[in-house]
Parts: sequence; C-alpha cells; structure tokens
Amino acid sequence: MTLPRRGSRRITVDGTDYRWAVRRKPTYSQGIGATMTFAVELAERPGATLVVDTGRPRPDNWLRLATEPVRPPEVAEAVRAALARGFDFTVPPKPPSTRRARRPATARTK
Repeated sequence: MTLPRRGSRRITVDGTDYRWAVRRKPTYSQGIGATMTFAVELAERPGATLVVDTGRPRPDNWLRLATEPVRPPEVAEAVRAALARGFDFTVPPKPPSTRRARRPATARTK
C-alpha cells in the first residue's frame, strides 16, 4: 500500500526523496493516549513503507496529554536509522493473502 499524495510531505534524506505522513485523524486508541505513528516511503517509486512509532501521544489526543508534533528532522533520523539497520525501501510490498486458513478438525459427538 502506498501513501496518498494528498496530505503527505516530501523530505530529502542524503540525496534521496521520500514522502511521509501522519494519519489525518487519530484511531480510537491514539485518541485515548496510545503512541503516534508516521509512515515513510520513496517518493518516486514506492515500495516498502516504513512505519515509525514515536513513543509519544498525538497532539490531538482526547485526554489533552502533553506531547510534540512530528518534525522533519525526526523523520530524517528515522530513515537514516532504518537504512543503517538494513531496511530496503525498494522491496515491493507483499499482497495480502486471499487464501483463508482451514478450520481445525473438531470431533462431533451426539
């Protein structure tokens, strides 16, 4: 899955262009204080998407917990850390499985 162009921001990290975005609205768990995430992918030929957990709540959380927004230097740092750990942005994402797992056999008794 690729990031929508609308609502995403461009950033250049070490000469490579990326797009990143934070979800427009919080999920229910993020609304009550769960940690905020953002996604990063290559700008020109999207492949794998890096999802980064910030470890802090969203600024628009419903409990009004103190926090900070995601800033471009934090995104650049996350991209560099992922690349250092071997993350490959060019790998195409795997399609979701359409095959349903079989139910385990159960014994029927009357």
